[in-house]
Amino acid sequence: MKPTTTIHRRNALRQLLALATPALLPLSALAHGDAHPKVPSAEVVREQKPWGIAAAPAEATRRIDIRMGDDMRFTPSHIEVREGETVRLRIANRGKVLHELVLGTSDELQAHAELMKKHPGMQHDEPYMAHVPSRQRGDITWTFNRPGDFEFACLIPGHYEAGMRGTVRVIPKP
Repeated sequence: MKPTTTIHRRNALRQLLALATPALLPLSALAHGDAHPKVPSAEVVREQKPWGIAAAPAEATRRIDIRMGDDMRFTPSHIEVREGETVRLRIANRGKVLHELVLGTSDELQAHAELMKKHPGMQHDEPYMAHVPSRQRGDITWTFNRPGDFEFACLIPGHYEAGMRGTVRVIPKP
């Protein structure tokens, strides 16, 4: 199969799922659960977001370690990167429950947090998200190709509201 055919099929499947998902959200089959193994994809799906674009792990020029725990905090809670920089966020869950790190704008994270409250079993897997079970690690490799102030948060119901958030400042190119 040609790579472009695979990409077209994947995009068609995403469009179909986007149309079908609202009808399926009430089902408990979309369980968030305590275990969210992320199966590494052979191909990075690169979709431009206001806060950047996904990258392959080999493209990272720097690693930033972020710890999270049951105190509902990220350490560090603020990171700075340069516009165009590709970083590997290494996220370690030191807690006893599942946590996640989701990159986004303040408005997008707030809207997603509200949706998670209404559908706590919702499952999602995007390159700007890492679901990290207790005592495990996860990674996000991201190119911050737009300057500005962005955020990261744990959107599991109750965690965001408890203050499990952080900020990303993307410094413009000189």
